[in-house]
Amino acid sequence: MSRTIVVALGGNAITQPNDEGNIYEQFANTRRSLEGVVELLRLGYRVVVTHGNGPQVGNYLIRVEESRHLVPPLPLGIIVADTEGGMGYMIEQSLWNLCHDHGIRKQIVCVVTQVIVDKHDPSIQNPTKFVGPFYSREQVDRLVKERGWVMKEDRGRGWRRVVPSPKPRAIVEKEVIGLLVANDVVVIAAGGGGVPVYVEENGWLEGIDAVVDKDLASAVLAVEIGAEELMILTGVEKVALHFATPKQRFLDNMTVTEARRYLAEGHFPPGSMGPKIEAAIWFLTHGGKRVIITSIEKSLAAAHGRAGTVILP
Repeated sequence: MSRTIVVALGGNAITQPNDEGNIYEQFANTRRSLEGVVELLRLGYRVVVTHGNGPQVGNYLIRVEESRHLVPPLPLGIIVADTEGGMGYMIEQSLWNLCHDHGIRKQIVCVVTQVIVDKHDPSIQNPTKFVGPFYSREQVDRLVKERGWVMKEDRGRGWRRVVPSPKPRAIVEKEVIGLLVANDVVVIAAGGGGVPVYVEENGWLEGIDAVVDKDLASAVLAVEIGAEELMILTGVEKVALHFATPKQRFLDNMTVTEARRYLAEGHFPPGSMGPKIEAAIWFLTHGGKRVIITSIEKSLAAAHGRAGTVILP
């Protein structure tokens, strides 16, 4: 039996920090980010690709704000779904072309994914996830009054809207995705963490203005489709203790017990490596066999065990 792996691309896989962010740069970045995925397919893995969408959602919100006097504004859930589709198209086409060049024959499909959350999640009452453009202090009161936003200062750079980031509980389309994977189709799913929804008392699904952490959603998806491995691609080759200090030490491997201890000791901040380690722990304590954390540039080497940090149960 082929092993199944979920590969979670970081938000910068498609838009780099210093890019203008135009469509040509996005396609070029997408192609570069998929070299490791192609190698996993060549090695016989069944692959599901997830991806971040932070830069894209930020740009989309700017468009919404600049055009709200011309067309009705869109809610955050629709924006997440739109970026899932658009970015999924770029990944699907780029991966198809790379597979063609490597002589790999695969069907590839993007599934716009809904992720079930708890409508009573604590983050609903205390939103902390920054989204969209920066505003001056003078604009804050008006935006809060007119649009009902929650605004917070972002590290001295200005004021931004904050939205809830509830924990993912389940994937609505898990059976469809599992069926596609079982038939050796490469699936792109849970883009940007998926569209957050909750279940009404009558069983209906209802969207919520929030965003879901991409890595945690990837871990939930991986467990629900029975994937053995999870690869998280980020901005560093390996996980480090005492990161960016004179005591910095990179880790080749660690266990779940060690990961929990390092997390409790504060080595993995909430805004960077923390959610990735939490996702790894969740996956491995719910049946997963192996997690690899590495950079996009080292993903090909990581597919052969020559790069990255490996986390085991």
